[in-house]
Amino acid sequence: MLGVGRRFLLSVAFVLALVCAADASASQLIDRNASGIRLAVNAHGEALLTYRAQGGVHHVRAWGAINARYPNPHLPQVQFRKDYSGRSWLGFRNACRSYSGPKLAFFVTGCTAPDGSYWAVQSWRRTLPNFDGRPHAGLGAWELHLSHWSGGTATLEAWTDWVYGGRYHHLFGRLMYGGRPVYGFFATRAGSPADNYGRNIYVDTFDSRYGRGWRRENAFLAHRPTGIFCYGFYPFTPRGPGNGTKYRLTAVGSGVTPDVSVVVPGLHNYDRNNAADVAYERQQNALLDSIRGVDKKCRAH
Repeated sequence: MLGVGRRFLLSVAFVLALVCAADASASQLIDRNASGIRLAVNAHGEALLTYRAQGGVHHVRAWGAINARYPNPHLPQVQFRKDYSGRSWLGFRNACRSYSGPKLAFFVTGCTAPDGSYWAVQSWRRTLPNFDGRPHAGLGAWELHLSHWSGGTATLEAWTDWVYGGRYHHLFGRLMYGGRPVYGFFATRAGSPADNYGRNIYVDTFDSRYGRGWRRENAFLAHRPTGIFCYGFYPFTPRGPGNGTKYRLTAVGSGVTPDVSVVVPGLHNYDRNNAADVAYERQQNALLDSIRGVDKKCRAH
């Protein structure tokens, strides 16, 4: 079994590799740095997105997908067919009603289709560099994501505690869809999904050593086959660790369902002489053990 020191060094090497990792494109990614966004949906289940980007007006049609498949190595994940030609928007008749679906993070616009399903557009900065790195070479663009679903969305749960005897702050949780784990079958060595099933969890930290407000901390895979994740706030860089007063965790939705996000409060530094801290750590360790199932990567307490 690896010692704490060696495990920590391996974790540092792995997470530093993620700094330059490019995530697999989400199936619902439409464009980047768009403005003036409008959504229309016709009676045939086709969506039309109209927006400005790269100095021009774009009309993008999307169709052919709803909800998500559970992970299956023999079937591809659902994804939209998309037409960027701009030729199919003339005569497009909007039949969508006002949006009446659940509250979504990073919501731009949405509507309720004639068949009762929902369409929504979200925009957020998925590819910000880790450890509050400065955006460059296209990283940090505002991505435009389109989703289409009926019923429930994915769920992202997260909790906080400490690890290695209270030395480091720690996040853990799980990504689920329809009561089942979300995970992929292929990923790069740096931890980026290499198929349309896998999903990274993106963590932003608030009022940390990086500065005031939200700053990107890191991104990591939801594990196969549990959908579980865990992350220690170790001093990966001289500016770290990036533990803050609260954390925002975000994931691209499974299939073409909406992106999901959750905010959880941060913790103070662990005090082994504080009975409340000791009790809380025991409680959270038991919680992690109860949800991780066969996961072999989230054993640190």
